[in-house]
Amino acid sequence: MSVAREEQLVEAFVEAADTLVDDFDVIEFLHTLAERCVQLLEVDAAGVMLADQFGQLHATAASTESARLLELFELQADAGPCMDAFRAGAQVVNADLAASQARWPRFAEAARASGFVSVHALPLRLRTTIIGALNLFCARAGILSDADVRTGQALADVATIGILAQRSVQQAELLATQLQQALNSRVTIEQAKGVLAERRHITVDEAFDLLRAYARNHNLHLSDLARQVADGSSTATELLSGSPHATADP
Repeated sequence: MSVAREEQLVEAFVEAADTLVDDFDVIEFLHTLAERCVQLLEVDAAGVMLADQFGQLHATAASTESARLLELFELQADAGPCMDAFRAGAQVVNADLAASQARWPRFAEAARASGFVSVHALPLRLRTTIIGALNLFCARAGILSDADVRTGQALADVATIGILAQRSVQQAELLATQLQQALNSRVTIEQAKGVLAERRHITVDEAFDLLRAYARNHNLHLSDLARQVADGSSTATELLSGSPHATADP
């Protein structure tokens, strides 16, 4: 492992440790997890699905808009690698999309149309508790190495531990509450991305980058900022107007 990659991996685990503090931002954390997977593994996009209190999966975070849309399509079709990983609590690795037409006909077709050739899915699990799954998409031919699979699963595991560590005696109730809050925030964030993209005449991915950068620079929760943008609050005027202070980090 190169020094740079090792440093990035250490940083990713330090970020995961931040979930052990009070009032951490679940949505921001999971988006960072998806981005770290793309940086550290031989994959081109990543997405995270979380289950609600009824055991239903929801698309919660993604490194790109195309990955988010594919996860939504997977949920709609009720079939795909993330669904399999979540239901079985087992890894789905090096699934060639051309050879997966029979296994996930609609998902495989949609993923190939988006430019991906293979896919992987890793469960978010702690022992017998499974709270979601991590999707990894590849646009280039090749297989995910054993080392990358172990790294990806380690990131998924530490993310799970970080989320579940927020609970103690009331683990089940608190888990359901926080996941539901995260899912509600996801809807608001999607609305804010659309508003910002339309107002600034930029892509949805660029709009999300601006939202995250502004939230970080102003010490705001991403979900709170998204709500202000979606509502057209006066506190979001700078971001919506395209002020020089509301640009993404270089």
